[in-house]
Amino acid sequence: MRFDTVIRNGTVVTASDTFKCDVGILDGRIAALAAELSNADEIIDAKGLYVMPGGIDSHVHLDQPSGEGIVMADDFDSGTRSAAIGGNSTVLTFCMQEKGQSLREALKIYHAKAAERCHVNVSFHLVITDPTPEVLGQELPALVADGYTSIKIFMTYDGLRLQDNEILATLDTARRTGALVMVHCENEEAIRYLIGRHEAEGRFEPKYHATTRPIAAEREATHRALSFAEIVDTPIVIVHVSNREAMEEIRRARGRGQKIAGETCPQYLMLTADDLDANAMDGAKYVCSPPPRDKESQDACWEGIEQNVFDLFSSDHCPFRFDDPEGKLNDKGKRSFRWIPNGIPGVATRLPILFSEGVMKGRIDINRFVALSSTNHAKLYGLYPRKGTISVGADADIALWDPNKVVTLTNSLLQHGADYTPFEGLEVRGWPVQLFLRGKSVVESCTFTSAEPAGQYIHRGRSSLLSQTAQGVA
Repeated sequence: MRFDTVIRNGTVVTASDTFKCDVGILDGRIAALAAELSNADEIIDAKGLYVMPGGIDSHVHLDQPSGEGIVMADDFDSGTRSAAIGGNSTVLTFCMQEKGQSLREALKIYHAKAAERCHVNVSFHLVITDPTPEVLGQELPALVADGYTSIKIFMTYDGLRLQDNEILATLDTARRTGALVMVHCENEEAIRYLIGRHEAEGRFEPKYHATTRPIAAEREATHRALSFAEIVDTPIVIVHVSNREAMEEIRRARGRGQKIAGETCPQYLMLTADDLDANAMDGAKYVCSPPPRDKESQDACWEGIEQNVFDLFSSDHCPFRFDDPEGKLNDKGKRSFRWIPNGIPGVATRLPILFSEGVMKGRIDINRFVALSSTNHAKLYGLYPRKGTISVGADADIALWDPNKVVTLTNSLLQHGADYTPFEGLEVRGWPVQLFLRGKSVVESCTFTSAEPAGQYIHRGRSSLLSQTAQGVA
């Protein structure tokens, strides 16, 4: 058998196995896993490297409307370039429905934004902000059948959040149509009350973003979301969990037999609320929701990763420029924390941080790394087994990792549109030195091998969490 490409002498890693093997690639797919493959147009020597499925980041915001006068730092070009630098071959971004807009209208806009601009594969989650009878009764069932099989809802933010009855109606529609629901859990009424109290007391600095969004507000909303999911008997994903209290709500729901997936992010392992209390306005760089917590919460999130409470490790990449009147330092943001855009960049740093802090420091093994970074995302969001694993028949979306390469994170390295990284100066051990998309090398040593975007839009099947017979997450 002749191959287009053979990756030789590497160590193949999946969510379940680690083995020495050559990888034969033909027509964009993995065609053989065997020893001493050589009959190929191109042979890549991966000696000393891990051969892993490309990362899948299932929580990424790109080119999203962010309020009057505010512009997100990454479009689909710069955002997917940065994703590729960090070893990701697929990102799942959000298609935001605005009030009064149909889902079809929103999708048309987002597909136009992404068309021929993506350097990695892309798929959309539908953000539902206006769950009218037409949206839930007609549009959503048709779109799920078309391969838009996941939706996100918010319990916070003016203009985005749903009321309790709307949450229940959306969850019930998801159950009937086969969509998986992601939920941002924070209690908006508590947050509004605390914002009003802080501002009445003259507390406007960035650090007060954290104290107006306390752990209790996240815990209560998590409990409420899980209760609603139990009432209508549908699985959900609790996204960007930041603390033990919310994590324990997930444990208890699973103990009751609910199908729940949990997600955490690098900011909850590496940052704390103290970072928001930086000199002058520098704390605005770290404003995101939920906010970073404290050392005890960091330890709890690592425990959740180690003990399988969390199925997903995502970036929640939501980038804004810092020193920019359309970014963090907009005129109103300078006057009060409540107007600082919520979100930080992180799509390129997600995997190096997890590899360095998790694998290289002995917190997780390399197979768990693959599960958290790729395989579980593919399974939960209807991409498996085409994506998220190294197996015959799978797409040859492959990352080669050098476990001994030491890199100091700098903003210029990451190629995103933001003018900072919250992880500036962090030294990581382990780096994705080459990335393949459908068997074609697209990045080597942080340099793109082709100027032409190679990513494709991917329609997805249904989540493994929705099927008793589907293979579960790793």
